[in-house]
Amino acid sequence: MTDPLLEVRNLRVAYPSAHGYSDALRGISFTLGREKLGIVGESGSGKSTAGRAIMRLLPPKARVTADALRLSGFDLLGASERQMRDIRGGRIAMILQDPRYALNPLKTVGAQIMESYRIHIKGSRAEARDRMLAMLEDVRIRDPQRVTGLYPHELSGGMGQRVMIAMMLIPSPKLVIADEPTSALDVTVRGQILDVLNERVEAQGAGLILISHDLPLVSDFCDRVLVMYGGQIMEELAAHDLSQASHPYTIALNASLPPLDHAVDELIVPEYDPTWLTEATE
Repeated sequence: MTDPLLEVRNLRVAYPSAHGYSDALRGISFTLGREKLGIVGESGSGKSTAGRAIMRLLPPKARVTADALRLSGFDLLGASERQMRDIRGGRIAMILQDPRYALNPLKTVGAQIMESYRIHIKGSRAEARDRMLAMLEDVRIRDPQRVTGLYPHELSGGMGQRVMIAMMLIPSPKLVIADEPTSALDVTVRGQILDVLNERVEAQGAGLILISHDLPLVSDFCDRVLVMYGGQIMEELAAHDLSQASHPYTIALNASLPPLDHAVDELIVPEYDPTWLTEATE
């Protein structure tokens, strides 16, 4: 890929423990263009850590190193905290799992979206309000004039996630990281939210990283997939080829999915091979 939007090379994250440092990411590398990249794996595989490392949102005690961590050529690891405050939200946005905890409970929906716009775009209050109402319409919220005055606790799960998408995308970031954005929603609403997210990302010409444990969802929604286990990338493949994966771990994940066409007494539990975590470092 020439001139990628995001370049990650040999990214490592470790946390202090009783026996020194414990690795959370063990040297992952990938690039991202203006496409939809899925990162899948079980809990603890390092998917969310990777997203937060790109945003520089890990705890201060975390040890983060990389041969390269660049956004459109800009060195994210070498950036000052002041520079990162402009980058977060302005050039990189993160959509979290549950808007009930991500949104400020003391501010109305409209105030929060307008604040996101004015921090990064520096527009007037009237301009921010007009853009906020247009953005609520863009994420398919009916009656945005009414919704703008609501507080987060007055929103349904689906509406809250639409508000979160509007707030994150109103500054027109070039990279969107969505960390389990639909896991708290029912199937019908989940599809609607993904449609909205896809529509807005494509309209803004942004790249998207979708972090998920849902293999069928990622297979349908993304262009490429990274499969992670133990802080390493086990396999990278086209999303539509996820069911024909070659790595034993990805095959095991696919086999553990409950079948829809017949009942089973017991789901298959993946079996792990310790060499998976040593082969990549040899």
